[in-house]
Amino acid sequence: MRARNIGVSAAVGDSSVLICPNKSDVIMVTWKINPKTGGHCTLGYRADLNQTNRTNCTENTSWKSRPDHDPTLQIQPVGRASEGNYTCEMAAREGNFHLTYHLTVLVPPKLTAYCDSRGNPVCKAVAGKPAAQIRWVPESNSSPDWEDHGDGTVTVLSTFTGNGTDVNSTTCFVFHPAMRHNKSIACLPKNFTPYTAIIPGFLGTVIFIALIYWFKFRGDRLCHKSKPPETTPTQSSQDDSMEVEPYTTYVQKENVIYSSVEVNLTVQQNLPRGLLPVT
Repeated sequence: MRARNIGVSAAVGDSSVLICPNKSDVIMVTWKINPKTGGHCTLGYRADLNQTNRTNCTENTSWKSRPDHDPTLQIQPVGRASEGNYTCEMAAREGNFHLTYHLTVLVPPKLTAYCDSRGNPVCKAVAGKPAAQIRWVPESNSSPDWEDHGDGTVTVLSTFTGNGTDVNSTTCFVFHPAMRHNKSIACLPKNFTPYTAIIPGFLGTVIFIALIYWFKFRGDRLCHKSKPPETTPTQSSQDDSMEVEPYTTYVQKENVIYSSVEVNLTVQQNLPRGLLPVT
């Protein structure tokens, strides 16, 4: 019997293809699957009966095509429960072949980046398998913290401490067999408080409103200065004299008539009776 052992890996959600030696005149092929969690599973094929059988295998584990043409096994999609040993046993006219795969399932970590309460950049790779590696540019002097979750996954947390390096231009690089990622993080200075951002904004708003009122007040004053003063209509002395003159003339004429009548009466009273005028 010819036996070989091969180590392979696949990320959660991907597809994994395990090849069994392709020999001519195959009599029988059997896949024996022993996952780390869960029960034993077998897939078999007998050429003399052209028959396949399946025992306790999940739907994501099956033949890639027809086993009489290609005895390759396919796992799609790969899950965390897919990790384990996959052994292909083949009987052919050339002899018996035995091939075992040790499948390792990779779990990409969930990445987060933020600034802590002191204004330091923090990079966190949550529940990765294996543990992720974190590097900083520029280089950080701190050591990462590890948290083992007991199921093979590990969370790694790294805080950037650059001894005075400008934290506004730091980049976090995360290395993992299932991925490679980087995040740029810009944090505010350690002495930054929300008031340092609110006060300049408030002062800017006040100055802006004051300028608006100043320009408005200045514009109103210019308008008042340029507007000609209102004048009330005046009556000319000529019109007054024209209105007064008829009344004065009338009064004078009445006075003349009254005076002449009075004189005539006085003269008549002083004349002798024989000299009175005949009326």
